[in-house]
Amino acid sequence: MGENGESEIIEHHDDEEMEKIRTPRNHSHSFLESVTSSDKDGYSSTQSSHRLLAYSDALISIIATVMILPVAHTKFQDNEELKQSIQALLTTKVAVYLMTFLIVTVAWAAHIRLFQVIERIDDTLALLNLACMMLITFLPYTFSLMATFPNNILGILLFCACVMVIGLIQALIVLYGFGRPFLLNDQIQMSENQAYYKRRILEVIMRVPIMCLFASIFSVIYIPLSYIILAIVIFLPYISQCLKWIRSKAIGGQVEDSPDSVPFYTYHPSEPLSKERVEAFSDGVYAIVATLLILDICEDNVPDPSVVKKEFDDNLIIALQEYGPEYLAYFGSFATVGLLWFVHHSLFLHVTKATRLMGLFNTFSLAFVGGLPLAYQLTHEFPRGSRNELEAVQISCVIIFFAGLFQLAMWVTALFTERETLHPYVRYGGREHAFMLAKLSLYPCVALGAFVFTCVLSRFSTSIFHMMEIGVPFAFLILRLVVRVALAIIRWLFCPVRNDLDSVPVEDEDLQLPINDIVT
Repeated sequence: MGENGESEIIEHHDDEEMEKIRTPRNHSHSFLESVTSSDKDGYSSTQSSHRLLAYSDALISIIATVMILPVAHTKFQDNEELKQSIQALLTTKVAVYLMTFLIVTVAWAAHIRLFQVIERIDDTLALLNLACMMLITFLPYTFSLMATFPNNILGILLFCACVMVIGLIQALIVLYGFGRPFLLNDQIQMSENQAYYKRRILEVIMRVPIMCLFASIFSVIYIPLSYIILAIVIFLPYISQCLKWIRSKAIGGQVEDSPDSVPFYTYHPSEPLSKERVEAFSDGVYAIVATLLILDICEDNVPDPSVVKKEFDDNLIIALQEYGPEYLAYFGSFATVGLLWFVHHSLFLHVTKATRLMGLFNTFSLAFVGGLPLAYQLTHEFPRGSRNELEAVQISCVIIFFAGLFQLAMWVTALFTERETLHPYVRYGGREHAFMLAKLSLYPCVALGAFVFTCVLSRFSTSIFHMMEIGVPFAFLILRLVVRVALAIIRWLFCPVRNDLDSVPVEDEDLQLPINDIVT
C-alpha cells in the first residue's frame, strides 16, 4: 500500500509539472496564431498590382510623348531660314524635350524597380501611386514653361519641385511596404536583411530628389548649370556604377555592398527590368505618336465650308487636293511609326530578359520616335523646292536614323549576355541571327542613305524622302528572301566545302560561340 501510495503521489506531482510546462507553450501557440491570423487578414485585403502597373505605364507613356507637342507646333515664317529658326526656336525646345523625356522615363524605371520589390498592393498603396501619377501628369506643363521661357527659373523650380515630391511619395511607399512584409516579394520576405534593403532602396530613391534640389538652388545662380545637373540625373546610375568600379580597382578587390543576391537597385547595367512593363510602355509611346499624327490631320486639314463654297464651287474633292502633300506625309509617317514598332516587337519577341542598359537604349529610341510628329510637321510646312524644305527633310532623316540605331544598340547589348537575354534562334550562330540583324539595320541604313541623297540631289529631297517611307514596307516583305539569297551567295563564295556545317542546331546551344568571346 505504501509503495502504491508513493507512486500515486509521484505520478500526481509529474502531472502537475507537465501541466506547468504545457501552459506557456499553449500561450505561445495562441500568440503565434493571433499573429498569423493578423497577417492573413492583411494579406486578404491586398490585390495583385497588375492593373495598377498597366495604368501607370499607360499614363507615363502619354505624359512622356505629349511633351513633343510644344516643339512640333513651333510656327515658322515662310521667309525665315529654317537653319536660323532651329538655332533660335528648335534647338532649345528639342534639348529640353529630350532631357525631360529621359527624366520621365528615369522616374518610370524607378517605378518598375519599386514594384519589383512590392508585388502586392492595398488601397493605401493605390492612393499613394495615384498621387505620384498626378504629379507626373503635371510635368508637361512645367516642361512647356521651361521650353517657352528657358531663361526664367520658374519652370525649373516647378519641375524640380514635382520631381522631389514624387521621390518623397515613392519613399513613403517603401516605408509602408516594409512595414507590412506580406506586400513584398518572396525573396525579400524570406531575407534576414530587410532593414538593409529598406535603407538601400531609400538611399537610391532619394538621390534624384536631392539632385533636383541642387538644380533648383543653382538655377538662382546660373541657369545652364541647373540644366547640366538635371542631365546628370539621367546618367546617375551609370556614373555611380563607374565610380564603384574605380573604387574596387583602387582598393584591389571587389566591393560587395549587398548581403544577399537580390538583383534590385544594384545600378548594374545588367540589372533586370520587367520585360512586360518595357513592352507595355513602349507600345504606349508608339500608339500615342501615331495618334498625334492623325490629330494634326484633323486639326489642320479640314477646309472651311464657306471657303469650299466660295473658292471651289462647293466641290470638296477639289478643295481636298490642296492637302495632298499633308496626306502623303501622314501616311508615310504612320508607316514609319508602325514599322519601327514592328521591329521593336520582333526584337522583344526573342528577348528573354530586359536589362537596365537595354532599357536606356530603348528610352533613347523612344525619345526619337516621339520626335516623329515634328518630322511630320516639318516635311509639309514649307514651299516645295525651298531651302527650308531641304533642311526639314534632313531633320526627319536624322530622327528616323537614331530611332532605328538605338533599337540596333539594344540588340547588340543583348548579344554580349546572349545566354541570359536572347532566345537561341537569334544568338550568334542561330538560324534567325542574320535575319534579325538585317531587320534592325534596315531603317538606320535607309535613313542614312536618304540623307546622303538629299545632300547630293537637293532639288528632289521631298521625293526621295517619300520614296523611302513608301519603299521600306515593301523592303520588309522581301527582306527574308534577300537575306537567304545573300547568305547562300556568301556560303558559295567563301565556304563551298562546309555546306553540311552551315547551320548550328538550335538545341545544341553549347556549340554556339558567344559574341563576347568573339569580340575578346
